[in-house]
Amino acid sequence: MWWPAALAALVALGLGVPALVAGGSPASSTVAAAAAPATDSPEAGFARDMATHHQQAIDMSFIVRDRTQDAAVRTLAFDIINTQANQRGMLMGWLDQWGLTQSTPAKPMAWMGHTYDAHDGSLMPGMATNADLEKLRTLSGRDAEVYYLQLMINHHRGGVEMAQGYVDAAKNDVEKRLAQTMVNGQRAEIDLITGMLAERGAQPLS
Repeated sequence: MWWPAALAALVALGLGVPALVAGGSPASSTVAAAAAPATDSPEAGFARDMATHHQQAIDMSFIVRDRTQDAAVRTLAFDIINTQANQRGMLMGWLDQWGLTQSTPAKPMAWMGHTYDAHDGSLMPGMATNADLEKLRTLSGRDAEVYYLQLMINHHRGGVEMAQGYVDAAKNDVEKRLAQTMVNGQRAEIDLITGMLAERGAQPLS
């Protein structure tokens, strides 16, 4: 099967993010301290919104981890939990360094001129609704695997759109590099997940 090699590459990509930050942590601190962005800036907006977006991916991955024994899906879920929790921590850390709050009354993705009809817990494009999450909690085995993979493809598509939006507007090079890592990693995972769905005789959600 082809997915283990692809997944190994994705894990390596995810593990490369801490190395990026650890290897350049003095520069990261310097950039954050020298040019703290405004609370309504793309830098702050992206950090807040992507942290929220990532948290749901982490939550979904914990759910499916307990609903299936399939090694491929559990490995994918484990990678998403670790990679996105690490990235979320960096985003929250930057907000703290900048002296900014972790939430604001502003609508999600307003920093990139995006309008989205938030509903039932789905705050941004790609995010699952509360009903979707409740359904996932009721499934097990192959049914849970397929539904998780379908939800995660949509979640990644929304994440890629937001991360690319920040790459295009970024003024903070450190945060821009992290956003580009998200674009590259999640696009690769979309391809991987599409293949995993096909192996299970399923297709992405429309």
